[in-house]
Amino acid sequence: MTKQFGAFTAVKDVNLTVRRGTIHALIGPNGAGKTTCFNLLTKFLNPTRGRIMYKGRDITLTKPADVARLGLVRSFQISAVFPHLTGLENVRIALQKARGDSFDFWRSKALLRQYDGRARELLDDVGLTNFVDTHAVEMPYGRKRALEIATTLALDPEMLLLDEPMAGMGHEDIDRIAALIKRIAANRTVLMVEHNLNVVSNLSHTITVLTRGQILAEGDYAKVSQNPQVQQAYLGAGHA
Repeated sequence: MTKQFGAFTAVKDVNLTVRRGTIHALIGPNGAGKTTCFNLLTKFLNPTRGRIMYKGRDITLTKPADVARLGLVRSFQISAVFPHLTGLENVRIALQKARGDSFDFWRSKALLRQYDGRARELLDDVGLTNFVDTHAVEMPYGRKRALEIATTLALDPEMLLLDEPMAGMGHEDIDRIAALIKRIAANRTVLMVEHNLNVVSNLSHTITVLTRGQILAEGDYAKVSQNPQVQQAYLGAGHA
């Protein structure tokens, strides 16, 4: 894939293959082109050149909502939950996807409660058992990100794309979300954007390192961490 914005080339000739059933990390210093790649894959941007294939299907010109319906679902770098709804209510809204294009904001509580059981299961899965009735705005930052992952899982994705799920977190929250990602990846494919090599060291099967919009290195942690160019890029970025 190549993506140009006028004379500026944000992504240049990036050839990325994500294997089914793996956790694949797309990492690099700030400004490396990670989020642009993510936006290309999820169709929030169209490539200047190149094709995007998903399960043998060309989705280069497919709309974002249609890509999601195919099972390719993303989270965002900035938390995208409803702040004044509870954990249960947030997940319940996502579960309404099963009804097609209709949402039950104004329906009876009895109709909405049909989703409660599954919503509670998803909240349990992400460690939010005690936050069912807590409004999202009142949750600690790390718990709010876990809630976002729960709402994403409610869409039953086959491939989950996580955009810096640990951004702004302390060590305790990072460890919790890393364990969560490993757990939910048991029967899914995960592609995650991250900037910190250490965060993905024990999490990812494959790591692709970007710098200046191009692939610098690719492989498992042992391989990429020993690459002199990767070490130089991360020493320069303060992430050795």
